[in-house]
Amino acid sequence: MSAEKLPFCLPAVFTIGPKVDEKNYESLIKYARLVSNSGKESTYIQDLVKGVIEGETRVLAASMTMEQIFKGTKEFKQEVFDKVQLELNQFGLYIYNANVKQLVDVPGHEYFSYLSQKTQMEAANQARIDVAEAKMKGEIGAKLRDGETKKNAAKIDAETLIVSTKRQGESKKEQVKVRTEVEIFEKEREAEVVEANAELARKKAGWSQTARLAEVEAEKAVAIREVELQMEVEKKKAFLQTAKLKAELLSKANVEYDIKVQEANAQLYRRQKEAEAELFESQKKAEAQKASADAELYTRQQTANSELYAKQKEAEGVATIGKAEATYLGSILKEVNHNYYALRDYMMINNGTYKEIANINAQAVNGMQPKISIWSGGNGDGEGGSGLKDVASLYRMLPPLLQTVQEQTGMQPPAWLGTLP
Repeated sequence: MSAEKLPFCLPAVFTIGPKVDEKNYESLIKYARLVSNSGKESTYIQDLVKGVIEGETRVLAASMTMEQIFKGTKEFKQEVFDKVQLELNQFGLYIYNANVKQLVDVPGHEYFSYLSQKTQMEAANQARIDVAEAKMKGEIGAKLRDGETKKNAAKIDAETLIVSTKRQGESKKEQVKVRTEVEIFEKEREAEVVEANAELARKKAGWSQTARLAEVEAEKAVAIREVELQMEVEKKKAFLQTAKLKAELLSKANVEYDIKVQEANAQLYRRQKEAEAELFESQKKAEAQKASADAELYTRQQTANSELYAKQKEAEGVATIGKAEATYLGSILKEVNHNYYALRDYMMINNGTYKEIANINAQAVNGMQPKISIWSGGNGDGEGGSGLKDVASLYRMLPPLLQTVQEQTGMQPPAWLGTLP
């Protein structure tokens, strides 16, 4: 009977016999005593063993619920074996084998049959749920496949339209390119005519001037050509890099955007070529006008270059003097342990600032009737001779003098001379 007072049958088969230990015969001695106390035909030993097994099993089952016994059959069996073996040790007996069979309901208490029915019903319900879920997944999958089919068809139609539009855009681009090249060719022919006229004018201006101008023009033309070639190289690099990035990054959804960009680039390219043609024509006209004024411009440039060179040398001299003064001030500041007040006092003394201040003050008070203050430290008693008296008078004059300088100029006395409150 379990802890819930539910009875059940526990069929079991035990193989029990005397424990044989070659080193210790204590168990055999206990078994011999047990056998000697029973008759030859007696069932005393069997009854004893059955009583021990049934008693320990009843005690253990009473402490467990039916669910614990049913789910933990292995642990329950081991507990029974351990407790029964502990009791049989005192009789010299040993459990050599044991087998616990399936738990069986007691008539009138069909716990296990109900539990089996419950398990079967749960399995059946779960099976129905699984069937419903499988059916639901099948219907959803069919809808998804239908949707994917329609989606892919629409996607293919869109891609076909995009490719067709792209082909039309490329055709228009080639037409615009051809018209642009024709216009550029016409502009170049006109520019050649203007250049021929300018060449004739330059020949009339003189062969010497023509030689100098040709040299300058050759240098400028080489520089311009280098810039143009560099621009073409950069354009090619940018075009290759753009194509690479497009191949790696752009998806089919950006094809329409690319077509618009290409159309805009075609218009920009046409406008650039028109602007370049106009610029080339303007340059040739400007060069023809420049030919007559180059001699005067060259003279002015030489004069300006001379003046600029003189100004540059003068500026370099000023900069050199400034750097020398900075180095000089840095060395002095280092010598006075970075005491800026000491550096200031030194610079003022060295540049005659104090002398200039005194002259300015003298000019300021010239013609005025200032109030004269006489400072005295007493009657001079106990000061010794006249030399010490003069020195003492001089030191008495310093504080009011420094105070007056501070009030009028805002300058503090040097640190080595003294400080004012």
